[in-house]
Amino acid sequence: QVQLVESGGGLVQAGGSLKLSCAVSRSAYRLDSMGWYRRPPGKQREFVAAITRSGLTDYADSVKGRFTISRGNAEDTINLQMNNLRPDDTAVYYCNADYVDNTRRPDRSWGQGTQVTVSA
Repeated sequence: QVQLVESGGGLVQAGGSLKLSCAVSRSAYRLDSMGWYRRPPGKQREFVAAITRSGLTDYADSVKGRFTISRGNAEDTINLQMNNLRPDDTAVYYCNADYVDNTRRPDRSWGQGTQVTVSA
């Protein structure tokens, strides 16, 4: 199974910026898309952004214009640049990947999560 390693979380003041990164540590036959979800305190996990194999991107309405998802310099890595952060962006952020494994079966993996805290 594909394993994902996240980095870049932390504490920042409102209006500040953070960059999250996610790297695939075990390869698959084909990565179809990668993305980010988040779980705010006391709430369910929610979609944040995604990028397909061909580079198409999608964002939650709440982060459009502030967050940018992109592919990293290394193969099978993605970044999430978060600007103009707000206290309601506080959450555990999870990287995910939709892929076809080496037995040609579709599957999904999740990272362990990284905490982002935005103070007022």
